Amino acid sequence: MSSDPRADTVDGVLHRSAARFPERVALRFADRSLTYRELDDAVSRTAAELLSLGLAAGDRVAGYGTNSDAYVLGYLGAARAGLVHVPINYALRGEELSYLLGQSGAAAVLVDPALRGELDRVLDDVPAGHVLVLRDADGSLLDEATSGPVPELDTTVAATDLVQLLYTSGTTSKPKGAMMTHGALVHEYTSSMIALDLRADDNPLICMPLYHSAAMHVFLLPYLAVGATITLMPAPDIPEILRLIEAERIGSLFLAPTVWVPLANHPDLDTRDLSSLRKAQYGASIMPVTVLNRLRERYPDLGFYNCFGQSEIGPLACVLGPDEHADRPSSCGRAVLFVETRVVDPDGNDVPDGEPGEVLYRSPQLCLGYWENPDATAEAFRDGWFHSGDLVTRDSEGYITVVDRIKDVINTGGILVASREVEDAIYTHGSVAEVAVIGSPDDKWIEAVTAVVVLKDGHTVTERELVDHVRARLAPFKVPKIVRFVDTLPRNQSGKLLKRELRAV
Repeated sequence: MSSDPRADTVDGVLHRSAARFPERVALRFADRSLTYRELDDAVSRTAAELLSLGLAAGDRVAGYGTNSDAYVLGYLGAARAGLVHVPINYALRGEELSYLLGQSGAAAVLVDPALRGELDRVLDDVPAGHVLVLRDADGSLLDEATSGPVPELDTTVAATDLVQLLYTSGTTSKPKGAMMTHGALVHEYTSSMIALDLRADDNPLICMPLYHSAAMHVFLLPYLAVGATITLMPAPDIPEILRLIEAERIGSLFLAPTVWVPLANHPDLDTRDLSSLRKAQYGASIMPVTVLNRLRERYPDLGFYNCFGQSEIGPLACVLGPDEHADRPSSCGRAVLFVETRVVDPDGNDVPDGEPGEVLYRSPQLCLGYWENPDATAEAFRDGWFHSGDLVTRDSEGYITVVDRIKDVINTGGILVASREVEDAIYTHGSVAEVAVIGSPDDKWIEAVTAVVVLKDGHTVTERELVDHVRARLAPFKVPKIVRFVDTLPRNQSGKLLKRELRAV
């Protein structure tokens, strides 16, 4: 623990709640539960276990697993030890996995047993010298953390220290690691608590992946800050979500639109009692207004919150509250407590109300920049503002509506996919002459990864063959769901590819 009485750290959020509510249940997962005191003690043991490996302040520790109590301990334990947590999408494999481990310089990896085989295949190519199993095995991190004496830690952690690298895809094929400090995230937690009206008696269910910043930083940590009892699921499963809402009297639920959409049409809605549910949050991608209206009409007493932002700002930047949905169902709301916005044209001039422009941010929630990527940092932080790459409009009252993404990124199921990364994988097929990857509107995924392909003269290949080719190289969510074959790709006179014309088809 920090010796500075003014320190404002991520793990301190839990520590203060443990002092206020020591015997209250903090976290329930599967058949296990931890009180606030037990969770805080387990975090200290986890920190000591990590430090016993010889790790030093600032070393990176990767988390490669699905949701669990052990995953939470890995993040908070690293924070208390002065280490930097690196959450990794558990669908990544091969070169994608080795790139994140290598680029971050992860000295240790916390891994689920089910994913150990994928990790072992890349360990020879990455710097990680230590591998700890998170759970469900003898000698796991969870076993070590939940028994034995509580150690006195000799660590000093400051609000300005890095606590996490949040990797986010951009216009290039390689993800960038947003450098988040303790102080930035604590500010973001405060913004989340206020904008989303998070309360101790909400009885929230968290099922979206914790490697994604929304689930961890907009809900799990802010809910620990207010003293709520959190029910955690390994992954979103609609019948199980509906069962738990009824059985546990869940009052708050955050889902990506790609889960809300099928949930809205699920037959179990007719048989489950959802009367306890009072707050419903959505974000990470665009929610179809028709689905939103259908849910609001069916559950008139349920308050919906639209959450908007990006990883580099913690990730919450704007919120549209329940009372604002009737007049502005397509808006993502107004800036939260610690965020200031501007909307500008390409020359940096403020645009008139209602005109599209790029949204810029000023905020103590912002990352310091991108890990070992000064060029990307300089491009994003210019003229005293952070440039988001999102094209929006803003009205006279400050409400933001997303128009498009300036950056060439596909938002599929709330996960950002760089189109060039998919294009690079397709280009490795010997029959492909040209390819452009875009996002196509999709009822389930919001945007479906779509490959538009020109074949080499005299070559033939089927859609299935190309899909299988990409699946062998990339994570499942990056694999094209649609492949279109064309004779030529549209370009302007300078040879620049016109993806907007492909999207219009």
